Amino acid sequence: KSLGRSSVRSRMSLRSPKAYSSLQKGEVIWDPKPLQVKKIFEALKKGLNEYLEAHQAELDYLSGCHKDTKRNSRLVRILLMLIPQIRSVERYIRKLEFHISKVEELYEAYCIQCRLRDGAANMKQAFSLSPSTKASRESLVELYKNFQGCTEDMCFIEGALEVHLGEFHLKMKGLVGFARLCPGDQYEVFVRLGRQKWKLKGKIETDDSQTWDEEEKIFIPNLHEKFEIKVTELRGLATILVGVVTCDSINFFTTKPQAIIVDITELGTIKLQLEVLW
Repeated sequence: KSLGRSSVRSRMSLRSPKAYSSLQKGEVIWDPKPLQVKKIFEALKKGLNEYLEAHQAELDYLSGCHKDTKRNSRLVRILLMLIPQIRSVERYIRKLEFHISKVEELYEAYCIQCRLRDGAANMKQAFSLSPSTKASRESLVELYKNFQGCTEDMCFIEGALEVHLGEFHLKMKGLVGFARLCPGDQYEVFVRLGRQKWKLKGKIETDDSQTWDEEEKIFIPNLHEKFEIKVTELRGLATILVGVVTCDSINFFTTKPQAIIVDITELGTIKLQLEVLW
C-alpha cells in the first residue's frame, strides 16, 4: 500500500488540499467525494474532446486549402500564410491531447485509491463485528492506516485534477423582471464560487436599459463548490434581499458559451441572466 501511494505521488504533480480554491486559509478537508469527481471528470473530458474535434476540423480545412494552393503557383503568398496557421493548430491539438491524457491518468489513479479505500472500509466493518483478539485489534489498526492513506491520496489527486479544470469567464447580461424593474431601481449582484467573489452594482435607466459597474469576471472552477448568486435591491441606505440561488457548474464545460437564466424570486418575477464561456 505504501509503495502504491509513493508511486502515485511520484508520477503526478499533486498539490495539497490546503491549496484548494474552495478552502479557507489553514483548513484541510480529508473528505473525498467520488461521485462529484466522477461527474466533473466526465463533463471535463467531454468538453476537452469537443475542443479537440473543433480544432481537428479546422486543421483538416486548412490542410485542404494548403493542397489546393500548392497546385496554383500564383497563390504563393496565401500558401506562406497557411503554413504558420497549420503549425499553430497542430501544436494546440498536441497540447489538448496531452491535457486529456493527464486528466485520464489522474482519474484512473483516483479510482484505484477509491477501490482500495472501499475495500479497507469493508474489512474494518467485518473485523469490528468479530470477537476482539490481539490479532484482530492489530488488523484493525493496519486497516485504519490503509483507509487514512487512501483518503489522503484521493484528496491530493482531487487537488491535482482541479489544476486542469481551466477558467470560467462570466459575463453580466442583466436582470429580467418585466413590471418589477422600474427606471431608477438599483441592484447589487453578488456571485461566489468557494472563496472567489464578484460583487457588482447596476441601475435601471429611463429607457429601460441597464448599466453595471462591471461586466466580466474570471472564476477558477473547483470540484466541491457550486455558484451562489445573491441579488439585493438598494433603496437609499437600506438593502432588500431579492433572492439567493445556487447553480452547478457541470454543464459549463463546453466549447459554446452557456446562458445562465435563474429565477431570483420564488415566483420567477425577477430573473438574472449571465453568460459563461469555458
